[in-house]
Amino acid sequence: MAGTADTDSGVGADGGPRGGPGGPHGGTHDAADGTHDATGGPHGMPGATHDPAGAPHGAAHAAPGATHDGAGGPYGTAGGTHAAPGAPYGTGTPRYLPIADHGLIGDLRSAALVGTDGTIDWYCCPRFDAPSIFASILDADKGGCFELAADVPARTKQFYFPDTNVLITRFFADDGVGEIQDFMPVVDDSREADRHRLIRRVMCVRGTLPFRARVAPRFDYGTIPHTVRIDSGQAVFATPALRLALTATVPIEAAGNDVWSLFKLREGESAVFALDHVTEEVPPRFCAVTEAEREFGATVRYWRRWLSQSRYRGRWREMVHRSALTLKLLTYAPTGAIIAAPTTSLPERIGGERNWDYRYVWVRDAAFCVYALLRLGFKAEAEAFMCFLCANVQCDIPADVGPDGPLQIMYGIDGRRDLPERELTHLEGHRGSSPVRVGNGAVGQLQLDIYGALIDSLYLYDKWGQPLSSSHWDSVSGIVDWVCENWDQPDEGVWETRGGRKDFLYSRVMCWVAIERAMRLARHRGLPADLNRWGAARDTIYRRIMSHGWSTARNAFTQTENSDILDASLLMMPLGKFISPTDPKWLATLDALGEELVSDSLVYRYDPLASPDGLSGEEGTFSICSFWYVEALTRAGRLDEARLAFEKMLTYANHLGLYAEEIGHTGEQCGNFPQAFTHLALISAAFNLDRALG
Repeated sequence: MAGTADTDSGVGADGGPRGGPGGPHGGTHDAADGTHDATGGPHGMPGATHDPAGAPHGAAHAAPGATHDGAGGPYGTAGGTHAAPGAPYGTGTPRYLPIADHGLIGDLRSAALVGTDGTIDWYCCPRFDAPSIFASILDADKGGCFELAADVPARTKQFYFPDTNVLITRFFADDGVGEIQDFMPVVDDSREADRHRLIRRVMCVRGTLPFRARVAPRFDYGTIPHTVRIDSGQAVFATPALRLALTATVPIEAAGNDVWSLFKLREGESAVFALDHVTEEVPPRFCAVTEAEREFGATVRYWRRWLSQSRYRGRWREMVHRSALTLKLLTYAPTGAIIAAPTTSLPERIGGERNWDYRYVWVRDAAFCVYALLRLGFKAEAEAFMCFLCANVQCDIPADVGPDGPLQIMYGIDGRRDLPERELTHLEGHRGSSPVRVGNGAVGQLQLDIYGALIDSLYLYDKWGQPLSSSHWDSVSGIVDWVCENWDQPDEGVWETRGGRKDFLYSRVMCWVAIERAMRLARHRGLPADLNRWGAARDTIYRRIMSHGWSTARNAFTQTENSDILDASLLMMPLGKFISPTDPKWLATLDALGEELVSDSLVYRYDPLASPDGLSGEEGTFSICSFWYVEALTRAGRLDEARLAFEKMLTYANHLGLYAEEIGHTGEQCGNFPQAFTHLALISAAFNLDRALG
């Protein structure tokens, strides 16, 4: 990694002189025999700059993509050290990696983002929605991070070990090549699962290479102070509520409340860092090189065994399987919940306020995930989500449930219903994009489309997975009865607008889907249902959409009833089988959407100037809409256009095949990352396009 030695301040990690009491001694550790290399300069090696306030190391961050070049940084900077604490973004060298320059690892309970520079800058423990341990992606100075990198200028490349969620970051320097293998073992034993072990195995594969590590946790979004104690090569970071244990096969030292290590590896040598969540029941446990190797093999086998269930053998197998592996990473094994994304407050636009917490279970997103995974042959995840619904969602629908409906739009991963939203004003946000939010105030919104998404997924689960039980059918019947009475309410809609309720057409369409799928299921299984009443409501919705949702002025279906505004959610009309994909009215709508909301295969949700959503600022194109567009073109028989749009969309993935929620104006990833909604839509588009192409 590129860096320049700081020869002016001579300040160590806690304000002491470099190499003195305030930081590690000024020599590198040799992994072969534990001796110190007396030739090391400040902090061990020339080129290492440490930021005393807790910012990431002084290594240049490269522009979006798979590689980093030590010779320079992005955004027109010359490379070198990180900007001083508190300096505005854009002065000196950038303090943040682009959102796309990350990979994801996890253990089906929590997850971490690993940058292409080797830094873990997002990690919540012991579960997805827990307060952060590392969050320098949201505040480079106060968020905390786990840095691990070559301690000399180096180019880096990052990839997944084939067919797994084991992430490898490689460093290419003048004197050697090294790599970091990052993974979290997936274990079934509930007690050992509470360890949430995060393993970082460092290897030198050619020549010799010095490395540096810095572990700087900042508990509870950087609000809770901690202590650190080192004993026998083990460091314990502790707060009154949480303890983490770091073990390493190379010497480690404390510097203030952080831990450092500098070491050198020769070809064939390796070092291991393991970070554990420890409790009275889960005591600290050393992770030797041999144990890390065993854990690596077991983790690889787990992911490959899981992926072997896939039935997809089409043209885009690598991208489809990466999307499936990502969706699996976003499942919470203890309950079967599927989260929308593992992050909070990554901005939809740099400097904007559209920053939300996605670490929860959206009924819509999870239901669509079930559809995508069932398509590929993964039945266990669908069954687990059904268990989540049965355990945590109201099954006995009372007759007087009221207009707010029997379901919330989202739940906690443990099924909790209260998700209060608050702002963390002490964090500056990614590249200064504030506010940083935790919790989600949209939890109380009315979004009628969730009923169609849910019942459609239950219909498919009954068809491709296991037959619905009698209690499940009772719940479905209660939900459909409620939809029949309440489908014509205005709501906040699929996009969770904060500008007031409207008569969104997509909500009407998905209410139609809810009733139609339930009727189809009742007929197929011979289940009891008031089919006359359901059918009458279904037909009324259809006629209402066709009469009030069609604009003769625009020659298209519109966002809301009796309006002229277009909305990309309407791409679901043929996908949900509401209308034939070759119906003249639909083809006219598809053309109108293509002319107004599509840019180089990328699709905007709607025009916020024409349809104010209660929020300021612009946003990028919505990637799920772009994949819906591909599928709509496919079903309309426009296969050349569909394939070109799909191939273009693949070029917007990051170097690992991952997508955030949106794509910005210059192709950058925006919003929470990676996003389940995007990856499930990729799977569906690829599956249907592949089948159409033959």
